[in-house]
Amino acid sequence: MTGKQRYLATLAGEPIDHLARLPILMRWAADYISAPYGEFCQGALVKADANIRCANEYGLDVVSVMSDPFSETEAFGGDIVFHDDATPECPHPPLAETRDLATLKRPDSHNSRRLANTLKTVRLYAVAAERGEHAASILGWVEGPAAEAADLRGVSQFLLDLMDDPAWCGELMDRCVDVAAEFAAAQCEAGADTIGIGDAICSQVSPALYIQWVLPRQKKLCQAIKATGAIVRMHICGNITHLLPGLATLPLDILDVDHMVDIAAVRRAMPERVALVCNIDPVADVLEGTPESIPAAVRKRYEQAGDPFFVGAGCEIPPGTPPGNLRALCRPLRGKS
Repeated sequence: MTGKQRYLATLAGEPIDHLARLPILMRWAADYISAPYGEFCQGALVKADANIRCANEYGLDVVSVMSDPFSETEAFGGDIVFHDDATPECPHPPLAETRDLATLKRPDSHNSRRLANTLKTVRLYAVAAERGEHAASILGWVEGPAAEAADLRGVSQFLLDLMDDPAWCGELMDRCVDVAAEFAAAQCEAGADTIGIGDAICSQVSPALYIQWVLPRQKKLCQAIKATGAIVRMHICGNITHLLPGLATLPLDILDVDHMVDIAAVRRAMPERVALVCNIDPVADVLEGTPESIPAAVRKRYEQAGDPFFVGAGCEIPPGTPPGNLRALCRPLRGKS
C-alpha cells in the first residue's frame, strides 16, 4: 500500500498492511536538509523538499505544511520575528494594546504573504505526488479559534479576557474562525486531503468556559472543513483530560493528544470512528529513547488505544532526535486486523 492508501484505509476501517505513520516534523525536517528554520517557515520550496525527503527516507505517510502558529497572525497584521535555530516569535501581538477589532487586517488566503506561501507548499506536494516523488497524504493546517485569538491578543491577556469579557473574546474568535475556514478551503482546493487544527491554549481553559465559548466555534470550523470533503485532525498540546467530553461532540476524524493524557481514557471518551495518534512522550520516549524501546512504547499505547490508530508522538519530534530513533518510531508495526 502507499502511504496515502494506508492512511485513508485506516480512517475507512479497511484492512491495512501496517499502521500508518503520522509524526509531526518541523525543526527536525529543517535540520535534516540543513536549512535555517526561518527559511523553512517562510520558504515553500524548502519546506516541501524537507518533508518529502523525510517522508521517503523514514517511511512517513504524511507530508505537512506545519512550522509555527503565526501564519494567520502575520496576515492579521502581526510582525513576526524569524530565527535560524528557533521557533518564530510575535513580540507585539496586534491586539496587545487595543480591543478594537477594526484595527486588524483582513487576511486573504491567496494574497497574504504566508498564507499564499502555504498554498504554494500544498501545490508543490500535489505536483510531486502526481510525478511519483512521494505517495503520502497531504496535511494542511489552520489555527483553532482560541489559539489564534490568543496569538492576536497575547496569551495571558486573552485568558484574562475570556473570564472578564467572554463575549468580546467570542467576537474575536468568530473572526478567527471565518479566516481559518477560508484558508482551509483554499488549502483543500490546492490539494490537501486533510486539515489539521491546532488549538493548544485550550488546555488552559476551564471546562465551563471551553464548552460555552470555544467549543461552538471549533464545531463551526470543523463543519466548514468537512463541507469541503477534507479529513479533520485536531491537535491540542497539554493536558486536555477535562475537555474530552466536549471534544467528543466535534465531527473529528483524527485526534492528537499530548503524552500526559491517558490514551485509554481518550478512547473511552471519543466516538469509535475517531482515529487516535500515538502519544508517547516526544522527549523521554523519542529523543531520549532507543531503537529498541521506541517500538515497544508505541505498541503499549496501541494496546491501550485500539483501532483506529496512527503512529506518532504526543507532539513535534524534537530537534536533535537521533535519526535511528525516528526510523524506529516509523518501523512498520502490524495492526490487530
